[in-house]
Amino acid sequence: MGRILALLYGVISYLCFFAAFLYLIGFMENLLVPKSIDSGEPASLGMGIIVNFLLIALFGVQHSIMARPGFKKWLTSFMSPAVERSTFVLMSSVALSVLYIFWLPLPDVVWKVENNIARIVLHSLFWFGLGLILLATFIINHFDLFGLRQVWLYFTGKGYVNLVFKMPLFYKIVRHPMMLGILIAFWATPDMTVGHLMFSLGMTIYVFIGTQFEERDLVAAHGEAYRRYQRDVPMLIPLPGKAGSLEIKETAAKRKEA
Repeated sequence: MGRILALLYGVISYLCFFAAFLYLIGFMENLLVPKSIDSGEPASLGMGIIVNFLLIALFGVQHSIMARPGFKKWLTSFMSPAVERSTFVLMSSVALSVLYIFWLPLPDVVWKVENNIARIVLHSLFWFGLGLILLATFIINHFDLFGLRQVWLYFTGKGYVNLVFKMPLFYKIVRHPMMLGILIAFWATPDMTVGHLMFSLGMTIYVFIGTQFEERDLVAAHGEAYRRYQRDVPMLIPLPGKAGSLEIKETAAKRKEA
């Protein structure tokens, strides 16, 4: 693939992701989008569960398989490594778009919070979760995560260098702050319908399964450094004392080096 074409492909893939992410906000909040999680003709419970489960599974399978090193090796056997990540991002956006289009609404109410203060708190948590997702991507390297760094280096004729394993900010509190943000955003709603509940449950199951696969790959890539990280920092749920323990160890290590 030519350098200009690779760069264009990477930018388009990123824009598709950005559009899919923005649509996700409206989809979950039933806000400003033509098709949301509760809009449209209600489906029967049985049909809704079957179809929606398959849609969530489609996204989960695509996301998990394409993130595995074995699949990446196969993909780059006939595709430039520079666009491998962009392809993953593009296919994830397509899988999300398919979910939006074919999702069957199940609008029966599971809970509805009436207290105004509680509603504000839940809406605030939703936006906090989304903000945590985005901020966590920028802390580690947003542009590498979504393929732009790879295609830019290829375009400028520079070789790709893997990012150094590090634990900045939120990553000292939990190992997967992006996944924590996803869980917060999916569950923090004052108006939970059956469809929204199914979406949240399905994506939560995917988060826990997908994170286990990712942990295995990270151990293979970083070895003992990541095993120490696993021992010192919880995976998803912040635990009192864990972050402080890590800070003490880092300070001691710096003193030893000095």
